[in-house]
Amino acid sequence: MSSVRPLQTSGHGSPSTATGGFAASVTAITNAFGDPTRRAIYLFVRGVDDGVTAAEVASEFDLHPNVARHHLDKLAAGSYVDVAVVRPPGGGAGRPSKRYSAAAELPMSEFPVRSDDLVLSLLGKTLALLPTQQAEVIAEQVGQEYGRAMAAALTGTDLEAGQRSLRSAMQAVADALTAHGFAAHTEKRNNQLQIINNHCPFGDVAIEHPVICAVDRGMVKGMLSALYGDADVSTMESLAQGNTFCATAV
Repeated sequence: MSSVRPLQTSGHGSPSTATGGFAASVTAITNAFGDPTRRAIYLFVRGVDDGVTAAEVASEFDLHPNVARHHLDKLAAGSYVDVAVVRPPGGGAGRPSKRYSAAAELPMSEFPVRSDDLVLSLLGKTLALLPTQQAEVIAEQVGQEYGRAMAAALTGTDLEAGQRSLRSAMQAVADALTAHGFAAHTEKRNNQLQIINNHCPFGDVAIEHPVICAVDRGMVKGMLSALYGDADVSTMESLAQGNTFCATAV
């Protein structure tokens, strides 16, 4: 749930009047990108002739590098940007890096409607019609079911409870959440093991309907139940409630 910075007019590239018109068109189809930050990143990539790296995007938008890479890979998966692997000059031993550049311009009519974003928005509006406590129970149940499915995908089989330590199980949960756009890591705070999320892929829907945060909590509980066993999971902090990150304690 990150805010969008204004499109930059300095640095890697300055948007022209034509680009400004394009920005207005893209604004009209924000839902097709699923996240306003991703839209801004796409516009930024379009303004750089030789492409950008995830590190450059992270610096430009004050994002964690994993979050920047997640947005770029989502754009690449939708064929909005092309990806090229660039090796160090002179064939040195350094690691190759990915450069992302804008794909050939597509007619606005070709941008698809993201069904998962529509479903998420519908879920938020539906839950808002219920009493808060009942809505949170439903959202958490949905998250738990999805979390158990994620854990099964991680292991390839159902694990018996107790096969992992709590710490290793939480690290596996954090890695899985990061792969789903949460930029998560484990941390011990106030004598409790917590999963800290620096980014929420639910975007503005969670800000408008904070009950969606119960889905996140449910995902953690569902994965832990498969990887470790039943655990008491609680939300300590939330971006939707104005905190600087989300924290789930176990």
